[in-house]
Amino acid sequence: MSEVKIKAESRTEFGKGAARRIRRAGLVPAVLYGHGSAPVHITLPGHELMLALKTANALFDVDLGERSELAIPKQVQRDPIKGFLEHVDLLIVRRGEKVVVEVPVTLTGEAAPGSLVSTEHTTLSVEAEATHIPAGIEVSIEGSEVGTQILAKDIPLPRGVTLQLEPETLVVNVAAAPTAEQIEGELAEAGVGEGEGAEAAAPEATEEGAGEESSGEQE
Repeated sequence: MSEVKIKAESRTEFGKGAARRIRRAGLVPAVLYGHGSAPVHITLPGHELMLALKTANALFDVDLGERSELAIPKQVQRDPIKGFLEHVDLLIVRRGEKVVVEVPVTLTGEAAPGSLVSTEHTTLSVEAEATHIPAGIEVSIEGSEVGTQILAKDIPLPRGVTLQLEPETLVVNVAAAPTAEQIEGELAEAGVGEGEGAEAAAPEATEEGAGEESSGEQE
């Protein structure tokens, strides 16, 4: 994983009012901590930070002026309605150090026709070197038949990455897609009129082939 160089500025104002002023200036309040050092309150450029956080477990090279620190995002707070960044906690790491992180799971391929694929876990908890955290883990469902279950222990991991999740944890489940008759029956039981609410009742899973430790700072 490549390092994202980002310039930090010292922060001395706190509270909700100060946080709003910081964000209006195009910056994001943040705190940098770890390895026994006192928390460092900083601001980071909002646009650069937003782009970097599009990659899961991004590795930051934080320029503090007199020194720089490697860090990974431990907690990211976003506005629940508008989605903009409100605050970020960054955990200091060292080269060669191993950390436990959540890595997103991506499904590849297509299951057998007439099947319904459900992702029971969208991330995997793994341990990896801080400078070699995988951006994601691919799980192939190509040709998977109805009844297939992919457990955490069945998923190949990159070299140097170890599973930190219960091995028998169900990650992907391939079941039979419901028939039109089954859907109509469920709608009838729910008291939904013919043709009404059918879209809302459709399963949320993907149908194949069928019809942060936080610093606790409050802004």
